[in-house]
Amino acid sequence: MKQGFIKMALATAIALSFASGAAIARDKQPAQDKKEALYPNATRQEPKLDLKSEKDQKAINEGLDAANNGDKDKATQILTPLADGSGTSSKYAQALALQGLANMKYNDGDVKGAISTLKQALDIGVMPNDTYFQLKYMYTQFLVADEQYAAALQSLQEWRNEGKRETAESYGLEGSIDYRLEKYPEAIAAITKAKSMPDAKPQASWDQILMASYSESGQGDKAAAMAADELSKNPNDATALNNAASALIQAQKYPEAIALYEKAHTAGAIKDEKQYINFAKIYLIDGQENQDRQKGNAVKAVAVIKEGMDKGVIQKTADNYNLLGDAAVTGDDMKGALAAYQQAAGVATNGEPALKAARVQLQENQFAAAQKSATDAISKGVQHKGQAYMVLAEAKRGQKDKQGAIAAMKEAAKDPETSAKANAWLKTAGK
Repeated sequence: MKQGFIKMALATAIALSFASGAAIARDKQPAQDKKEALYPNATRQEPKLDLKSEKDQKAINEGLDAANNGDKDKATQILTPLADGSGTSSKYAQALALQGLANMKYNDGDVKGAISTLKQALDIGVMPNDTYFQLKYMYTQFLVADEQYAAALQSLQEWRNEGKRETAESYGLEGSIDYRLEKYPEAIAAITKAKSMPDAKPQASWDQILMASYSESGQGDKAAAMAADELSKNPNDATALNNAASALIQAQKYPEAIALYEKAHTAGAIKDEKQYINFAKIYLIDGQENQDRQKGNAVKAVAVIKEGMDKGVIQKTADNYNLLGDAAVTGDDMKGALAAYQQAAGVATNGEPALKAARVQLQENQFAAAQKSATDAISKGVQHKGQAYMVLAEAKRGQKDKQGAIAAMKEAAKDPETSAKANAWLKTAGK
């Protein structure tokens, strides 16, 4: 749930409260009695307002105005005594004060405090139906923002059952909650309902939830079809391209995903780092699944990464250089792989790229260079230390440094992961 979306609802609810307070100050009738009710079929009985004191009316309006205008100190000073009941005998004024404080807490990032305070306002039970149900909906959004998805779903269902109102936005919210609860069939039903409502203003997030729910529920073909349709409508939209590619990958339609990227690349629509990296990765994934295309795809992946780097779109990070090296290895370009791993090693915070470089150098019989790279890798730290010592041992053995090889292999024997192989090697070597 985006905070901006919630803040819009907050502003709407506060505006309703201001309108109610202003109307009461004039004629002691709630504003919603003078206009078409938002919840005409609500099962909740409309309460009688008890705000009769002009002093209370003035205080609540000043406090809520201050809150709405961002004057936190003034709003807190006025609303706090009203909220705790010490500054008013009106339950309605108390509820509106709590609502104002809840809004300020949310804006300060205290979502849990906002939830607790807004619940107090609702539980007092004196708000007119239109205000009450608007705030009930806001309360649901607060719960979503706090990732209390089960509670949010219950609150939303109460809002709909008691308020007897159905909106496209509420079904979109329900779909989002269902998705986060991993209730994918329910999410699909809710988003489909949202899109079919007369007041629907479809949002990109709805289609993303729908596509993701199709994918997670084993309906990858539907997700892919949706994504392709969206991309056809917005061929230069980066989000649409990413969604379409992701859906095709989820459905394991790798050639189709590659075709999509290649078409976008030809049209100049591949513009950011994520797109370039995903383009390269899908070549490699497809190659793993289809051995006859592995080498050719790897060469294409290398070309894509280099193009991105040359344009300055792909950052020259250790991870990206590592990917370039891996692609080069898959394409049997050991010279290119070594260069990439060495560049990765130069900017990496650990020794993993240096160890990859050492393996390539060992394979190319560059034993002295492999020894240096393996030593550097161990010095900077690697996840599989035993493997690094085994590479070091082989590099020393290649230089006919038997004692050095034995010493390195003894270190490898200390690692449970490589102890069996290392001890077998040492036994063969007579140690």
